[in-house]
Amino acid sequence: MAQPVIGLTLDHEPPGGYSKFPWYAIRENYCDAVRRAGGLPILLPHDPDAASDYLDRIDGLVVTGGGFDVDPALFGAATRHPSVTTKDRRTSFELAATKGALDRGMPVLGICGGQQLLNVALGGTLIQHIPDEVPGCVAHRQPNPRDEPGHSVRIIAGTLLHRITGAADLAVNSAHHQAVKEAGPGLVIDAVAGVQWHPEFEINEADRRIFWAFVEVARG
Repeated sequence: MAQPVIGLTLDHEPPGGYSKFPWYAIRENYCDAVRRAGGLPILLPHDPDAASDYLDRIDGLVVTGGGFDVDPALFGAATRHPSVTTKDRRTSFELAATKGALDRGMPVLGICGGQQLLNVALGGTLIQHIPDEVPGCVAHRQPNPRDEPGHSVRIIAGTLLHRITGAADLAVNSAHHQAVKEAGPGLVIDAVAGVQWHPEFEINEADRRIFWAFVEVARG
């Protein structure tokens, strides 16, 4: 396969700003990172009933980040932190697409909130607000620009991420307030301190290697 087709999920915004009507959004660098890695990016509107049809036409799925959260009810939480905001139709579509891709053995790359959703899709749970549950934590929602590193992560030796990046530690960007609490059954922890950064900004060579590895496995 010369150029794998990579589907990327979109964010959704209500009327206002760009348009007086509801609109989809995605940062250019998500698509740019896929293209530079050799893939052909296409964008996936939020239609849960069409998730299987989209999957028929792509070779890999990127679940992107966004300024919202997975509904805690979806991972069995009895309470909901006041900071939690949801986009239910987007989450419904992303869950359908992610589960469908996993059932097919299709490669899935979850970025930031997409990584959190992937864990939920595989039976895991989330910390709803890191500062309330992790005393003395680093600033996962970094104050400096997103195209700069905000903190470091420690990569577990022998994991897939370690093999891809060739690094034991990475300086990464970070823009989230939630994190994996309990990993889904059978999942392997690749890194600690938040492997939920935004590699599409490509602030180091390891970020580029993540996209290259993902597109290569989508190539089949």
